[in-house]
Amino acid sequence: MTQGEDGGHCNIDVANDGIATVTIANAGTLNILSGPVIDDVTRNLDALRDRSDLRVLVMRGTGDKAFIGGADIKEMAGLTRESAERFITGLRRLCDALRQFPTPVIARMPGWSLGGGLEVAMACDIRIASDTANFGMPEVKVGIPSVIHAALMPRLIGSARANWLILTGENIDAAQALAWGLVDRVVPLADLDVEVTRIASLLAGYGTNALRQQKRLLREWEDRPLDQSIAESVAEFGRAFDTGESQRYMGEFVKRQREKKLAP
Repeated sequence: MTQGEDGGHCNIDVANDGIATVTIANAGTLNILSGPVIDDVTRNLDALRDRSDLRVLVMRGTGDKAFIGGADIKEMAGLTRESAERFITGLRRLCDALRQFPTPVIARMPGWSLGGGLEVAMACDIRIASDTANFGMPEVKVGIPSVIHAALMPRLIGSARANWLILTGENIDAAQALAWGLVDRVVPLADLDVEVTRIASLLAGYGTNALRQQKRLLREWEDRPLDQSIAESVAEFGRAFDTGESQRYMGEFVKRQREKKLAP
């Protein structure tokens, strides 16, 4: 296990199965994103992305009161135009680090996920929430617009639902978030860690190269025309056979099927 700096805002745990857990630390009970927290988490994510042994990343906060309760309003209240742009650029870098992280990223989401915290979650690939979770984009209530990765929301849940959340600032519960497609799975709080571990272990059991290739393709498909994505995927499919990983996994599948047929 590798830990972050003592007294810092980010703890890192890398298990032997290639599952890395990034935990926001020393950021209050709601894991609030101040400038130092944002910088520390981003720095650790940047260091992790070059590790070839990683298969899955789990993003979480400390405790179960919140995934991330939002950006630090006390800090933002004293910003000027210039310092505000520096602050939001830091949060953009954090979200980009997750969206572009080479392995799948799972957000563990108990309690509150608000504003910038919900943007961090939307930058992850898979969102698993507790049935006690609540979600919202309350920026308009404190005199600022929702920006940067709030732009992902219409793609995830549709324009009408994104309009409602972002314009009204009202919160929704876990059941509503699941129905809208804002989260992928909702489980009782007592089962949240079990489910996150199950999905992380499931992904970690797949071919590392294939998962990384698929993650990269998913990001590229967001920006490219459909015909281009389809055409370029022919070569991507061929490259999957360069590492020998495809042959090994397919060979194991064929062997299992053969053994099933031979079983009495």
